[in-house]
Amino acid sequence: MRYLIVNADDLGAGPGVNRGILEAHARGIVTSASLMVDTPWSAEAAVLSRAAPSLSVGLHVALPAAADRLSLEVVRDELRRQFARFEMLMGRGPTHLDSHHNVHRDPALLASFLELSHRSGLPLRAHSPVRYFSKFYGQWGGKNHPEQVGVESLSRMLAVEIGEGLTELSCHPGYVDPLVPSGYALEREVELRTLCDPLARRAVEANGFALVSYHDLDRLTAVHPRR
Repeated sequence: MRYLIVNADDLGAGPGVNRGILEAHARGIVTSASLMVDTPWSAEAAVLSRAAPSLSVGLHVALPAAADRLSLEVVRDELRRQFARFEMLMGRGPTHLDSHHNVHRDPALLASFLELSHRSGLPLRAHSPVRYFSKFYGQWGGKNHPEQVGVESLSRMLAVEIGEGLTELSCHPGYVDPLVPSGYALEREVELRTLCDPLARRAVEANGFALVSYHDLDRLTAVHPRR
C-alpha cells in the first residue's frame, strides 16, 4: 500500500502563507504542516491550524544562518525553547519535527535534532519510518522552475518517483504577500493552485495512494513497519 503525507512547510511565515496552507488543506491534498514559532504571524497560524484538527502540525525549527558554528549546548537550548514555544502556541505538542531549509541535515546540527526526536518520541524528517520526498519545489540553480510544481509534474512524480510505503511530500503553498518579501513567492501560488486542483487528487487516487497525516503514523507503522 502507498501512503502519502503532503506536508506544507513554513506555516507562520506570513499571512499569505498561512491562508494558503489552510486553503490547501481544506480544498486540496495537504494533510500536514510545519509551524515556525518565532515570526509575527506564528500566533495567527496556530489559531488557524487549531481550527483544522485533521491537519497534523509539526515544529519547523528556524535557526540562524551560522547555526553550525554555535556550540552544541546553545543549539540544544534553542531547540528546547522552540519546542516549548510550540506547546504554548498550540496548546499541545507537535506531531513531527523538521527545520527551515532542512538545516537539521547538517552534520554539525543533526545530533541535537536527533536528541530532541528521541527525547520527545517524535519523527524527525528523513530520520523516521517516513520517507522524505523533496522534488516538488520550483527553484534550483538560482532559477525559477514553476513547471516543476505544476499538476503534470506532480502527477509524474506520483506515478514514477514515489514508491510503496509511507512518504512525506513536502510543499510550500501560499499567497504572495507584499508585506513579507520572499525569494520563493510566485512559486507558492503555483503550488497552491496545483495542490487544490481536482486533477491532483485524481492523480493521488489513480496511483494508489491514501492521503494520511502524522496523526496516523503510529497506526500505520504498527501495521506496515519500514523494511
